Amino acid sequence: MNSITRHARHSQEWLPAPGLHLRDLRAGTKPTASARWAKELIGKFPSFLVIFLTLSTPLLVAQEETDANPKKPGSGLIDYLLNYLNMAGTKKSNEFVPMTQAERNRLYFKTMRNPLGFVKAGFSAGIDQANDKPEEWEQGASGYGKRFANILGQYSIQRTVTYGLASALHEDNRYFNSGKKGFWPRTGYALTSGILARHDDGSRHFSISQVGGVAAGAFIARAWLPPSQSSASDGAVSFGITMGSNAGFGIVKEYLPDLGRALAKKHKKPATGSGASSVNLRHSDQDLDWRSCTSVNLN
Repeated sequence: MNSITRHARHSQEWLPAPGLHLRDLRAGTKPTASARWAKELIGKFPSFLVIFLTLSTPLLVAQEETDANPKKPGSGLIDYLLNYLNMAGTKKSNEFVPMTQAERNRLYFKTMRNPLGFVKAGFSAGIDQANDKPEEWEQGASGYGKRFANILGQYSIQRTVTYGLASALHEDNRYFNSGKKGFWPRTGYALTSGILARHDDGSRHFSISQVGGVAAGAFIARAWLPPSQSSASDGAVSFGITMGSNAGFGIVKEYLPDLGRALAKKHKKPATGSGASSVNLRHSDQDLDWRSCTSVNLN
């Protein structure tokens, strides 16, 4: 009987006090930096990745057709997508050509006004709003505005510092498809692309500009964030989340062109009969005469 009583008392020590919720327990015990990093990365990355792939898949199908006809309507959306992902189109690593400073300047300003960057900031701000992060910022439109401005500010600092350092050090952080064969060689290449950059000779080295830009965005933001998010460990968590998502999106960038080609091939149907005549004849200077002949035969 005594042993049962001792066991019951021991068990009660692990039960929350009446009226105490799990949210209160989480608030009372501050998780470690690594735990917060894992929780936030797992919480944010998969949902955004699903939405991203859903929105980008139609553009990838159009990419195959746009390569053959650069002036085709919709190519601007594809261009925005590739710019947001910092991809050198569908070029492979052996097609690398170093950028001039003028090209770097154009790429930077294009990135800063890319509408997909604002969409991503709005999406991330919505997640932070739902999680009441940081807790000092209120809910509603004003709280959302602060969270949106915070994310956009970090993004702008990151891009600007990366651009400045890359220009000075002649680093190229654009993603080039590996051109490798096999899952593991390609995946390994994609994961390391988050911390490597190409120099003008095409060799890959540790990317001071990319890592430095991410660190600048993560730690400078502590200056305007409230106390619950202003510590150096919070900056380290933010840095880890961004670097982790960069590595994950490296894999997306590597296999995204494959997905686009597969979907484009699936959507292409061989034309027969009168359909074949009309498709082929549009690309000829003799379209009118041939269409006339076809219509006569069909009638």
